[in-house]
Amino acid sequence: MTTTEAGSGDAPVVPFRQFLLKVHSLCNLSCDYCYVYFAADQSWRRRPGAMSLDIVRQTADRIAEHAREHRLPAVRVILHGGEPLLVGKTHLGELLTVLAERLASPEVEVHCSMQSNGILLDEEFLTLLHRHRVGVAVSLDGAPAAHDRHRRFANGRPSHARVAEGLNLLNDPRHRDLFVGLLCTLDLANDPIETYEALLDFAPPRVDFLLPHGTWRHPPPGLEHRTIPPERPPAGVSPPDEPTPYARWLGAAFDRWFDAPRMETRVRMFEEVMSGVLGGTVNTEAFGLSPVDLVVVETDGTMEHSDSLKVVAPGAPETGFDVFRHSFSDALATETVRRRQSGLHGLAPVCRDCALAQVCGGGLYTHRHHPATDFDNPSVYCHDLAAFITHVNSRIHTELAQVTETPPEQPSALP
Repeated sequence: MTTTEAGSGDAPVVPFRQFLLKVHSLCNLSCDYCYVYFAADQSWRRRPGAMSLDIVRQTADRIAEHAREHRLPAVRVILHGGEPLLVGKTHLGELLTVLAERLASPEVEVHCSMQSNGILLDEEFLTLLHRHRVGVAVSLDGAPAAHDRHRRFANGRPSHARVAEGLNLLNDPRHRDLFVGLLCTLDLANDPIETYEALLDFAPPRVDFLLPHGTWRHPPPGLEHRTIPPERPPAGVSPPDEPTPYARWLGAAFDRWFDAPRMETRVRMFEEVMSGVLGGTVNTEAFGLSPVDLVVVETDGTMEHSDSLKVVAPGAPETGFDVFRHSFSDALATETVRRRQSGLHGLAPVCRDCALAQVCGGGLYTHRHHPATDFDNPSVYCHDLAAFITHVNSRIHTELAQVTETPPEQPSALP
């Protein structure tokens, strides 16, 4: 259901359907690309370590209020951090009980999941998560050397072995139904096929490939030369002198996945881009024009936009609202949400003129930022996104042409 915000003309307002709760603000890893601890926004330093039960109760009540107001049939609650398992088993059990009690409703279906680094997963935690039907997604960047290049403990020790232990436990038949999937942050130093196959070793039901966060002021690794947004749309291909290392990486991984004789796992990015090039919807934050429907609640109860915005500037994710004094509908009225829900009209002019806009969607909102023009730019990954979408389009339509091609007329066997 959509409503219309007063003073906004006919622009629809899409309710929040995903509520990301930062239940713990600290982490037991020190990943060097982390947008929480090593980015411009350092607000985690002034926040409590764990979300108190009072804030959990108030947040749950606000979610229930939002669901009633907008007559939502379902909502998703995502436990996040830092590392959410650092809250401990007792507090996590109490937290999940509060959510279950406060969100219980015959009209609204509640889906709950957790994003974890997997280090602390054990039988007791998994039994608790089973009791409350909480799915688990785990961050893994590939083979041991690839993963441990960035995802280490604060003292420098590698973490892959510990993550693998947690994943093996999660994959046990007793717990397999909790396994949501793997999140893998792309690193150009890692071989794409080796990385993909290392993820397959854990039989994930789904894989999400994530691009490293960057902006036009602070481009991601390998794109340091990109400091000025393009003035013309790429028209589906990149200029001949424009390197597209991320497109090459993703293209190789896509080909390995697409050419497999059977479906080995689902890859969200690949499936969404395929849907887009075939004229379907694209429902992901990093691609497509679907309106944002996620809001973040920090450990102190403040409401924030997507926390990837922490790489932009101090305070960039802030809404100015909190769960005690404001409703989630108040957050819907912010300029950031309104722009991110306005589809093609929310993109920079150069993106609106691009033939790939319906699929690309301008890229992740965070990746569009430039100090001089705010978010009125294409993604810093613009040419890579264009090249990758073009590659997928070519593969899909070549395959379709082969499937639908009329076989040549066969000579008759009759005399």
